[in-house]
Amino acid sequence: LYGKIAGAVGTYASISPKVEKFVLDSLGLKPETVPSQIVHRDRHAEFFIALAELGTSIERFCVEIRHLQRTEVRELAEKFTPGQKGSSAMPHKMNPILTENLTGIARLLRGYAMTALENVPLWHERDISHSSVERVIGPDATGLADFMVQRFIKVVKGLHVFEDQVKKNLELTRDCVFSGTLLLALVDEGISREDSYKLVQEHALAAWEGGKSLKERVLDDVTITAKLSKEKIDETFDLKRHTAHADYIFERALAE
Repeated sequence: LYGKIAGAVGTYASISPKVEKFVLDSLGLKPETVPSQIVHRDRHAEFFIALAELGTSIERFCVEIRHLQRTEVRELAEKFTPGQKGSSAMPHKMNPILTENLTGIARLLRGYAMTALENVPLWHERDISHSSVERVIGPDATGLADFMVQRFIKVVKGLHVFEDQVKKNLELTRDCVFSGTLLLALVDEGISREDSYKLVQEHALAAWEGGKSLKERVLDDVTITAKLSKEKIDETFDLKRHTAHADYIFERALAE
């Protein structure tokens, strides 16, 4: 937070720097390093960029929620209250209207950040072209950022997670979701990464086409079973391996 009481053009011609220091200290402000008529607008731009980053971070989650609420995915869904309309033309739809709204607002915040950057270069470092802009983007950007946070809290609190559908979608991969883990297991047993990749890829691509799953094909492959025991293969294809440290990630995130 910066302030400036350095005279009309920032040279302290009409006021002592001691006065500026006394006043700004009492307000908890720092003096503008090289003042002109104004506090330079790169400082304002940094603030609006921070708001845009906040909005974009929220949008990152919203885009994922919107995707996961699609009919063919349907792993998550926003809270849908009784009597709520999802689509004016198709009564069966439950649209992710809150996250769609937040995605649009994030675009506005990025636009305000760009506008704030346009305010930085001023004629002789002191024209007032920035003023008309800030009267709009100041209240709009701060109000919208606050609205985004409050609405996103509402989204998260009301979020529905369809665990059975998540499991079903994983099963659609025919165990191919474990191909990376299998690759590393073979490398650990002394097979070169290139040969391991070729071996796993051949089985994975075949599994996609139907018939046996990747795990079933692996159990039938003597080249692999000569290196990996049945117990090791079961461990490699165990989903718990990928969720074992979920609590650690949440605890770290919440601590920060």
